[in-house]
Amino acid sequence: MRLKVLGCGGGIGSDSHTTAMLLDEDILIDAGTGVGTLALDDLLRIDHIFVTHAHLDHIAFIPFLVDTAGSLRDRPLVVHALPSTLACLQAHIFNWHIWPDFSCIPDAAHPYMRYEPITVDEAVVLGSRRITPLPACHIVPAVGFQLDSGQSSLVFTGDTAADDTLWEAINQISNLRYLIIESAFSDAGQDIAARSGHFHPTMLVNELNKLQHDAEIYITHLRQGEAEVTMREILAGVTRFSPRRLMSNQIFEF
Repeated sequence: MRLKVLGCGGGIGSDSHTTAMLLDEDILIDAGTGVGTLALDDLLRIDHIFVTHAHLDHIAFIPFLVDTAGSLRDRPLVVHALPSTLACLQAHIFNWHIWPDFSCIPDAAHPYMRYEPITVDEAVVLGSRRITPLPACHIVPAVGFQLDSGQSSLVFTGDTAADDTLWEAINQISNLRYLIIESAFSDAGQDIAARSGHFHPTMLVNELNKLQHDAEIYITHLRQGEAEVTMREILAGVTRFSPRRLMSNQIFEF
């Protein structure tokens, strides 16, 4: 499996894009503004989108992708997410007010987009690839994902804060190679991090002590203007690991 980071920032501007990752050529993991960096031919190859949660920085380019590629495809784009997340997309985005309902365009029998509900701990198998939703703790219903090639796994936590069930799931992954985990705020913003369901460095460092594997760790969702201080605070606190900053265009093969 090959994962390319299209966007991993906590905001936009100065070449920063919000969360989106391209798995092989046909799967998106989240669909933030990073999707906009892809060429049309790349967009047309995408068959599946796996969504961690309904917040705009993770779903903003689903409407544009479907609108751009839908009429040029011979099968619907499949959006995989929790039932509550799919309900948000239907009620608040694809509702004929914000955007057309592409799940019934051009007609219900031949839609440009199809919804597929997922369940925590139940893998979606696409060829030899297994994508398993993992528990997450956010201000809205959310998941992370285990991407398993059969040889090794990468875990992307999505947006989350402290959650023992997440670590229990991660620690059961015997072939874990990479962990991508967020810290959306520096310690100066720990109050809003707590209210909004995000990590800050002190909390993240404490939680990383629950990891029982020697995985490579990358930090995502760093905010513009705070990235450097957030990474310094994380590196000052860890003792067992050497987390690195996740970067756009970074590629993982596993």
